[in-house]
Amino acid sequence: MLVAVTGGTGFVGTHSVAALLRRGHRVRLLVRDRAAVARSLAPLGIDPAAVETVVGEVTDRRRVAEAVRGAQGVLHAASVYSFDSRQREAIRRTNEHGTELVLAQALRAGAERIVHVSSVGALFPTGGAPLSERTPVGSPAEPYLASKAAAERIARRHQQDGAPVLISYPPALLGPHDPRLGDQTARLRDVLRGLMPVWPLGGFPVGDVRDTAELHAELMTAPRTGPDRYFGPGVFLPTRQYVRTLREVTGRRLPTAFLPARAVLPVGRLVGLLQPYWPWHLPAEYGAVYTCAYATAVDAAAGTAGLPGRGIAETMADAVRWLHRSGRLTDRQAGLLAAGKEPRPAG
Repeated sequence: MLVAVTGGTGFVGTHSVAALLRRGHRVRLLVRDRAAVARSLAPLGIDPAAVETVVGEVTDRRRVAEAVRGAQGVLHAASVYSFDSRQREAIRRTNEHGTELVLAQALRAGAERIVHVSSVGALFPTGGAPLSERTPVGSPAEPYLASKAAAERIARRHQQDGAPVLISYPPALLGPHDPRLGDQTARLRDVLRGLMPVWPLGGFPVGDVRDTAELHAELMTAPRTGPDRYFGPGVFLPTRQYVRTLREVTGRRLPTAFLPARAVLPVGRLVGLLQPYWPWHLPAEYGAVYTCAYATAVDAAAGTAGLPGRGIAETMADAVRWLHRSGRLTDRQAGLLAAGKEPRPAG
C-alpha cells in the first residue's frame, strides 16, 4: 500500500513512518523542508531514499493534492503542538485549516483509509468522565487544545458522512528520537535541568511514541469492524507519579513542590501574556497547567486496536538515555542512566 504521510518529520510522524515501512508499505511524505527527511529518519535507521518526498505546506492545496495522488492510505499527523502563546496563528492555520484541506484532498483522491491524528486533549474537559470513543468533542479554553478540537470536528463530520476516516488519540508522548524536541520531551528535559521545581497537581494520559506509531500502522489495514476512533496505548499518570518515576529511573532526588492545578492557572495565564515579550521559552505554560487540571483517564474498554503498551518507566528511561546521548542532558542530569546503570526498581 502507498501511504501518504503529513508531519512525517515530527516525533509521531517519524516513528509512524518507521512502523509503516516495517510492515512493507511504501511511504510518500509531504514536508516543508526536504533536508529534514534525512535528519529525522536516519536516526531510526531509515534510508531517506526509501520514501518519496513532496515539498510543501499542509495549507497548500496544490502540494497536498500532489502528495495524496494515487495513495491508498493517508496518515495526517501534521500539527503544531505547542502551548507557547507566540505560536497561536501557526497553530490555528496548521491544525485547523491544514486538517480541513488534507482530509478533503485525500477523499477527492480516492484514498481507501485515512487516519487523522487527533489528541486526547481534543476531548477535554469531560466533567470528570473517562475518555472513550463516544466522548463528545470538547471545548477546551486553551488555543492549542481548542485547535485540536476544531480539527476533530472536521474529522468527525467526514465520519458522519460515511468517509473512510479513522481517528487516533495519542496521549502525551515520550520516547527516544524526537527530531524537534517537542513539548513533552522538552518538559521532561526541563525537569532534569532543574527548571520545573513546582508542578500542578492532577495528571494526564502518557504513552510511548513507538506504541502510538504501531497503532497508526495497524489502522492502515485493520478491518473496519470495530470503532472508528482509537486511543494510543498509555496510562493516566498523576503528576506526583510522573516525578516519582523520573526519580526512580535516574536515581536523582528532584525536589519538587506540588500545588493545586486550578490555583496555578492564573500563573499560566500570566506567563502566556509575558511570553511574546520574553526572548526565552518560559516553562510554566497555561496549556500544560490546564491539561493537568482537566485531563481524565481513558476508559479501560476504549479501543486501542488490541495493541499493548510499554511501561512508563521503560519509556522515560529510553527518553532520558536519548537526551543524554544526543548531548541534551549532562551526565549529572541523566543520573544513573548516564553511567549505564539500570533504573532502580520502584519502591
